[in-house]
Amino acid sequence: MLKYPFVVFAVSSLLASCAVGPDYPPPELTAPDHFYGQDSTSKNINQTDIIEWWKRFDDELLTQYIAIALNQNLDIAQATARVAQAQAGIGATNAALLPSASISGQAARAYQSVETPIGQILNSSPGFERPGNNYEVNLNVGWELDLFGGLRREREAALAEYQASSAGVAAARLAIAAQTANLYINVRGLQTRLNIARKQVAIQQEKLSLIELLYSKGLAAEQQVDQARAFVAQTQAVIPDLEAGLEISMNSLDVILGVAPGTHRNELKLSAQIPATPDITSMGTPAELLLRRPDLIIAENRLIAANAMIGASIAEYYPKFSLNGLLGSATSISGDNLFSSNANQAAGILGLRWRLFDFARIDAQIEQAKGHQAEMLSAYRLAVLKATEDVENAFTILVKREQQKTALTEGVEALSNARDATFTAYEKGTVSMLNVLENDDRLLQMSDRQTLIKTESAKAAVAVFKALGGGWQTDTEQL
Repeated sequence: MLKYPFVVFAVSSLLASCAVGPDYPPPELTAPDHFYGQDSTSKNINQTDIIEWWKRFDDELLTQYIAIALNQNLDIAQATARVAQAQAGIGATNAALLPSASISGQAARAYQSVETPIGQILNSSPGFERPGNNYEVNLNVGWELDLFGGLRREREAALAEYQASSAGVAAARLAIAAQTANLYINVRGLQTRLNIARKQVAIQQEKLSLIELLYSKGLAAEQQVDQARAFVAQTQAVIPDLEAGLEISMNSLDVILGVAPGTHRNELKLSAQIPATPDITSMGTPAELLLRRPDLIIAENRLIAANAMIGASIAEYYPKFSLNGLLGSATSISGDNLFSSNANQAAGILGLRWRLFDFARIDAQIEQAKGHQAEMLSAYRLAVLKATEDVENAFTILVKREQQKTALTEGVEALSNARDATFTAYEKGTVSMLNVLENDDRLLQMSDRQTLIKTESAKAAVAVFKALGGGWQTDTEQL
């Protein structure tokens, strides 16, 4: 039963009082009413589509690779390790609010000199023995009373840093998923363009052979032969660049998956279509979308931490009280008497530490904390503006790529119809094979351009999902 309950009540009341320093005021989010890029889109997407956006590309291998990357990528592993460090920081601030205790003990044997002044006095005493033993066991308890909330403000800052590091993991996961998708799309695009380039070389070589035959019969000029050879060389020169780009993309994809380059090359060599660009529009208001972006969550939590450190600095104006106690036993006779009533010892101390003549330094610390808070507030506002710009740019690029894709699809269809008509005319003998080959060449050139835009359009869709903060849950309980 507590002997002095009023002391405990007083201490509890003080500890429950408000901490000094400003409480965190959430900054107003200056988001637009709507994104201008939304006006050109048509279909809505739901929450699941945002979280697992890569499934909307309907490519099983892409989904598989993103799952591997999210599980094995080393950038994500580093971000996760930083969360563990931040969590340890919370543990340290929690411990600072609680009492601490330690046990100490010692057993010593000493042999007293009789040539020292003390030794000479002791030696003249009856029954003095030069050898001596000393035994001691103590329980030390200490508790810094957080009367003005400095320790609580430090814990608030540590918690905000932990939440920022947790959002950093989400940011890393979002970035890695987007990079994986872009690399995979790039691989498929380069494979398609390589196939087109090789077909172009075959057609142009066939054209060259036909023109050389006509030249040998005096039906074509030498200039036509040279021009045909130049076209063949020009297209052949493109192939090594495409092959190099494909090899580099495959290597980069393996590294982002956390494995050595070449690990997935065999399965990637099986050509597949470029993932189709899904229909995208935003979900909710711009403010709702921006608040789920991990970079803004990081920026706001750093602002919260900076705000809390102002209070921690202000708390240095006030005295700090601590309770310390000692309960133990000591004897110099025999270890058997160590826990006897006569050997018991105890002490209670109320400590006070007050930087009474150090206010100028505290003033400087407070101003420094306020300056850091102002810096983090500006950083947060800038992050909001850049996030809005990121979304607007992503929507704009996607819309323009889709417009290009539509125009090129119409062009490919028109050239395909023209090629079919030319081939029909060739079968009837009204045009030469050279006309057919020229149409084939133009069709392949247009198809190459269409493939490039399909690739860029799919990557633009990835950029939109990333800009909208897709790929992770916003449940704060996970942070």
